[in-house]
Amino acid sequence: MKQVHILNFMQAHPNCSSGEIHKEFATTMSYATVKRILTQLLADKYIIAEGKGKGTKYFISPSYKLLYPIDIESYYQNEIDERKIKKDFNFGIFSLLDKNEILNPTEILKLTDLQQKYREKISQLSDFEYKKELERLAIDLSWKSSQIEGNTYSLLETERLLKEKETAAGKTKEEAIMLLNHKEAIDFIVENLDYLIPLTISKIEDIHSLLIKDLAIDKNLRKQRVGISGTNYCPLDNEFQIREALESTCHLVNSKENIFEKSLLILLLISYIQPFIDGNKRTARIVSNAILMNYKHCPLSFRTVDSVDYKKIMLLFYEQNNISRFKEMFINQFEFAVKTYF
Repeated sequence: MKQVHILNFMQAHPNCSSGEIHKEFATTMSYATVKRILTQLLADKYIIAEGKGKGTKYFISPSYKLLYPIDIESYYQNEIDERKIKKDFNFGIFSLLDKNEILNPTEILKLTDLQQKYREKISQLSDFEYKKELERLAIDLSWKSSQIEGNTYSLLETERLLKEKETAAGKTKEEAIMLLNHKEAIDFIVENLDYLIPLTISKIEDIHSLLIKDLAIDKNLRKQRVGISGTNYCPLDNEFQIREALESTCHLVNSKENIFEKSLLILLLISYIQPFIDGNKRTARIVSNAILMNYKHCPLSFRTVDSVDYKKIMLLFYEQNNISRFKEMFINQFEFAVKTYF
């Protein structure tokens, strides 16, 4: 890939001009191609430029490692102990996410166009029709969010449970409680759309409490170490640092103007911090959707996300602080929700 070759050259040769880059690749690409690629890399925020005209110099952007797409299949060809990762929690991630727009103009345009289609669709629905579609999405979200965490209820079994309170044969009581709690949390945010605005630690704890009710899970912020299967990443194990990280998360999300960035960041960061003994990713998905719904944006059901793929892209952020694949999933799921519901 030509972009990759140019980026690799720039990492080895910072402060280079377009002419110097072309000289390196003159046998495989024209100067016009080099300029076109540089323009795209600038738009994607993978590089930055200083100077004007022929004096312009190019550098790798500080956001490059955060945003550049990583090949998932190649990444996971290496086993856990073979991967070079950021093992410890990175407090620097807040400054990086604050200083950089994580959605590029093309992505923002796509999401904005989809949001406009959503608004046009719901404007044609009666209150009854809207609530019916929202209920369908809530069932799908409850099912998929629970499935990602190992729940074995099928979608049809979930629908019967949530609509008729009929438990499925051969399933545990805890699985049914998990699903019912999901629906209760969704109902809460639907009835209290502005509850999480502005975002605070206590409000995140309230959502977590709804999700883990009657599941013998501690409601409070974690005071001990927790391990994550499939990775050597070690979340914070100090209650005061966990609180500090959550405070930084709330400040970051509250300060962002773009609604999609708010929703995407909270989805990532609650999972990364792992503030609770259990129920972190479930809490992240509900809070993320609550932000979307408060601003009258289409919520996500995550219905077509493969559970294994979700975990892989989540681990990629834990290990490399790279947002590219998670961002791709978020955009795809927003598109799916707009086209499928309402």
